[in-house]
Amino acid sequence: MKKFKIPSIPPTTNKCIRFPNNIIDEVEKAIVGKNCTFTAFVVEAVKVALENIEDEK
Repeated sequence: MKKFKIPSIPPTTNKCIRFPNNIIDEVEKAIVGKNCTFTAFVVEAVKVALENIEDEK
């Protein structure tokens, strides 16, 4: 059996960014009925984009 470990929340910084309205609409449609917030979706998308950039090097 796996041992339970209390997860740590990474430090965060609030950033105010502007999204085109159509992108906001598309993200909100994509997360309907999912256990996901707009912020979590965007953070994951940025992580994947950064990994893709790294892979191209």
